[in-house]
Amino acid sequence: MRYDFCIVGGGIVGIATSREILRRRPGSSVLLLEKESRLAAHQTGHNSGVIHAGVYYTPGSLKARLCRLGNEETKQFCTEHGIPVKVCGKLIVATNELEVARLGELRERCRVNEIAVDELDGGDLSKLEPHIAGSAALRVPSTGIVDYRQVGEALAAETSASGGSIRFGGHVVGIIERADEVELKLSNGESIHCTRLIVCAGLQSDRLARLAGLDVDFRVIPFRGEYFRLPDQKSTIVKHLIYPVPNPDLPFLGVHLTLMIGGFVTVGPNAVLGFAREGYPRFSFNFRDSADSLLFPGFRRLVRKHWRSAIKELRGSLFKADYLKECRKYCPELTLEDLRPHPAGIRAQVVLADGTLVHDFMFSETKRMVHVINAPSPAATASMPIARAIVERTFDEVGKGGRLNSGAAGVRFQPSGD
Repeated sequence: MRYDFCIVGGGIVGIATSREILRRRPGSSVLLLEKESRLAAHQTGHNSGVIHAGVYYTPGSLKARLCRLGNEETKQFCTEHGIPVKVCGKLIVATNELEVARLGELRERCRVNEIAVDELDGGDLSKLEPHIAGSAALRVPSTGIVDYRQVGEALAAETSASGGSIRFGGHVVGIIERADEVELKLSNGESIHCTRLIVCAGLQSDRLARLAGLDVDFRVIPFRGEYFRLPDQKSTIVKHLIYPVPNPDLPFLGVHLTLMIGGFVTVGPNAVLGFAREGYPRFSFNFRDSADSLLFPGFRRLVRKHWRSAIKELRGSLFKADYLKECRKYCPELTLEDLRPHPAGIRAQVVLADGTLVHDFMFSETKRMVHVINAPSPAATASMPIARAIVERTFDEVGKGGRLNSGAAGVRFQPSGD
């Protein structure tokens, strides 16, 4: 069969992109292809459900700009579709003098990113959150929580209502770009032809890019984010999301307390190497996924840079008491018995050959294809603005093969010889 547009990947970015195409080009034939039996099966369905404000992101980055837009759009979309959403706010808590100083730097970043925050001293913090210990805090009122699976389902319903097709079980094993079309070969022997292809493959983005013949000088490294759930009697222990002050020397944010839209509280995540890109149970192992990570020079360089952090995260994964220490840093009343099992998530983290973690969104494109290479958090929050950026490239910039990166003015196109 032939379509005007084919989108590979039924996570929230792929679904939002399908919807955006049909909003821009009503009547187009659009196919959303998902290899699983349901939408939002991976990162979208295994995240913390936070509607981020964009506090931590580098000013001028694509992340910062699209997150700010997505924060309001996600809330508005949920209101229009009757999806439960709670704007509970976030507290970024400093527990020592060094963190208080870093909190000041973070406040300045919020000012540049045009994010409203309130400054709190220890007394203010105690009044707001009596179970939380800290010397100072920033309150970010615009942060909220939602179930992104419900958001994805509502986006998919709009796609279907506008004439788009959604197909499950479509495992892509070949991508051939020609002068006037792209052909997808599926594992069942079928071929699908389209005029434009958009790949939103998440944990498989590097493999789909390689299938398409792109220059893949990176790998998707899966990092498991392991969570615990607090018992029901502690579901009101906090009224805000409680986040740490980030350490700029560490690659990941650290453990935090998260209110969930279901009415309970989770603590986490840590960040440990996953040995299966889509293996959510503890100790999941896939030989190909493990080899892809361990044999990649960029991963080994990453470990050399951050081996102390890696050991700390691994200890927290293996020993619950070590994990508890991170939680008690700002919630001292928690006990080992409070840490109940909760499903893990897996972050698709792009790592370059020199060991650099790619923190911003990254796209690669050719004449007839756009590949979403890296879409880390806050991709769920920013899914609709990301979809607009993708579709604008698909409609307006076809033929300028290269890689999209971020710049102070928004999306910047950089030729890469693809």
